[in-house]
Amino acid sequence: MRVKKANILLMLAGVLFINACNPEKQTAIDSHPSTAKDLYFGQRPPGSSPEDLKPDAFFSEGWELGAEFIPGMNEFYFTTSGSSPFSPTVVVFREENRSWKQYKFNATGNDTLYSKDKYIQRTDSGWSAIKSLGAPFDTIPIMRLTASSNGTLVFDEFTRDGNGVLRYSRLVNGKREAPKPLSKEVNTGKWNAHPFIAPDESYIIWDGEREDGYGDGDMYISFRQEDGSWGSAINFGDQINTDGEDGGGYVTPDGKYLTYCPRCIPPYDRKWVDAKIIEDLRTQNQEK
Repeated sequence: MRVKKANILLMLAGVLFINACNPEKQTAIDSHPSTAKDLYFGQRPPGSSPEDLKPDAFFSEGWELGAEFIPGMNEFYFTTSGSSPFSPTVVVFREENRSWKQYKFNATGNDTLYSKDKYIQRTDSGWSAIKSLGAPFDTIPIMRLTASSNGTLVFDEFTRDGNGVLRYSRLVNGKREAPKPLSKEVNTGKWNAHPFIAPDESYIIWDGEREDGYGDGDMYISFRQEDGSWGSAINFGDQINTDGEDGGGYVTPDGKYLTYCPRCIPPYDRKWVDAKIIEDLRTQNQEK
């Protein structure tokens, strides 16, 4: 573990999340005045065709903010951009049973960050201690949990046979409801995993294996219908999906770009594309 020492209050961790949604405040790598305004975190953004998302353009000492131990010296927090500023993360090392366990809390668009069945909340003085969603969340082998702006959770379930389901849980009158499986429009096929719910809950992106797919696993999207139900799963098509295992999609906090893992084999390179592809799929689906 490498931790950079810095005399920065933990509350400054919020700066990374704010800036991640406001690329105009970033310092462009390309200093040419006529092109700097066109860059996105120092990299020229893609159009309608996916392009490689090159993490080397983002690695910088400035992306790692110092943090501190909480009283009791059993939790240590710091903030990092992860592989890019598009996925800001609060990393926590917590002493449990005489050993240190690592948690990664990902941005969700609000003041609560989740790491599977655990979460932390932003307070006036920094991040809260690690909290648990409790039963039954802590008994489900969650790989990715994502949250909408109003606190609806959507998450997956790892199983060795690929028959895990995607579930959701809403906040109703301030209380967390028990998880429920998403409809068959989403939970069809095998290996359904890595969901991303839009902040306004207008769509869900996930990856899974279906008979109509291009390979071992494809990315799909379902749009919220007028009656509140989820529409039929729509394959992202061969522009995104390959004959390999494609997935892990999420949209940048400002809604501009979709990033994902093509073929999903080490070293897990990522691609990105203009998020207009989502609205194009919505329009095409409405026309059918």
